[in-house]
Amino acid sequence: MFDKLFAAQQKAEEIKKRLDTISVYGEVENGAIKITATANKTVTGVAIDEEFLKRADKEELEELLLTAINKAMASAEQVSAAEMQASAQDMLGGLGGMFGQ
Repeated sequence: MFDKLFAAQQKAEEIKKRLDTISVYGEVENGAIKITATANKTVTGVAIDEEFLKRADKEELEELLLTAINKAMASAEQVSAAEMQASAQDMLGGLGGMFGQ
């Protein structure tokens, strides 16, 4: 029983490491602002088109950055949830043996 729980804990760590290697994106204004993040919800890059930056005002830029970041975080959440769900199904299948199933 403890072996299976330990294996589940190791699997969770593996998932976390894998999520660090998956990139997700959020962009607005047809790519004028692009945010890159990991599926673990860490922002790893911000790109702002030079021409867009020249004509954007501070308030517009702040609003669009927030929107792009939130899009990237929503993508990260979807990927993370899918990975966790797949892992949970694997773990539950393995834990079934503990209960004679």
